[in-house]
Amino acid sequence: MLYSMDTREKGIYRITLIGSLANLLLTLLKFIAGWLGHSSAMIADAIHSLSDLITDIVVIAFVKISSRPADKSFTYGYGKYETLGTCVIALVLIGVGVNVMVQGSLDTVAHFRGEELPEPSMLALWAALISIAVKELVYQYTVRAGRNLNSPAMVANAWHHRSDALSSVGTFIGIAGAIFLGKEWRVLDPIAAIIVSLFIMRVGWRLLRTSLNELLEKALPAEDEQRILDIVASLPDVCQPHHLRTRHIGNRVAIDMHIRIDGNATLNHAHALATELEHRLKDAFGDNALVSIHTEPIKPTK
Repeated sequence: MLYSMDTREKGIYRITLIGSLANLLLTLLKFIAGWLGHSSAMIADAIHSLSDLITDIVVIAFVKISSRPADKSFTYGYGKYETLGTCVIALVLIGVGVNVMVQGSLDTVAHFRGEELPEPSMLALWAALISIAVKELVYQYTVRAGRNLNSPAMVANAWHHRSDALSSVGTFIGIAGAIFLGKEWRVLDPIAAIIVSLFIMRVGWRLLRTSLNELLEKALPAEDEQRILDIVASLPDVCQPHHLRTRHIGNRVAIDMHIRIDGNATLNHAHALATELEHRLKDAFGDNALVSIHTEPIKPTK
C-alpha cells in the first residue's frame, strides 16, 4: 500500500509516540520495581527500556528530516537520513546487548566465586510480566505499521521493542528462579541475561548490516533486478536493457538503465516508450521511485 509523504510522516509520528509513552511508563515501573524489589536485573531492564525511549526520539528526528523534499543541496532527497536513523538504532541495540552480556557475566562469575546474589521480590516478577506483555503488543503494532508505511526506521524500532520484551523474559526467568528455587539458583538471572543479550546483538547486527548496505548503495536483490528486466521485456518495442544500476534511498528505490529501440523511431516515439517504461516501473516499485532511462538505437546484428 502506498501513502503520501504527509500521511506516511504522520503515521510514523503517531505510532512512535504511542511506543514512546509505553517506554516511558515501563521505564518508570521497572526502576521503581527494581529499587523496591531489590532486583539488579530489573534495574538493567529499566535501562534497556530507557534506551528504547531514546531510539523513539531518534526515529522521530530522522523521519522528520528524511521527509523533506529534494532541494539544491540534496537533489535525490533526504531519504537516507532515515537509513542513518536505522543505523543509530542498530548500534544502540548492539551496545545494550554488550552491556547486558558484560553485567550478566560479572554476576555469574561472582556467584561461582561464592558471592551471594540479592534475592528479588514478587514486585519485580510482576513488573517483568507486565513488561513482556506490553512490549510484545507494542512490537506487533509498530512492525505492522512500519511495513505498511515502508519505514525501515520504524521496523528497526519495532525490533528494539521486541528486544526489550526478550530482555524481560530473561529477567522473569531469573527472578522466578531466585524466588522459587532458592538462593543457589539465583545465578539463573545473569545466565538468562547473557542468552538474551545474544538475541539482542543478533537483531542489532542484522539491522546494522541492512542500513550499511543502503548507505553504501548496495544494489537491489537479484530477484528485484530480474523483475525490472521482465518489465522491460513486456514492452515489444524495447530491447537489450543494459547498464542497469539500482539502489535504495531511504524508503525509495532508484533505477538507472539504458535501453535500445529502433534507430529510425521519431524522438516523440522514443520519449513515449521511455515514459511508458517509467510508469510500469513505478507501478511495480512505488510512485516515489526514482527512474532514469537512457535510450539508444538498436545495434545492427553482424
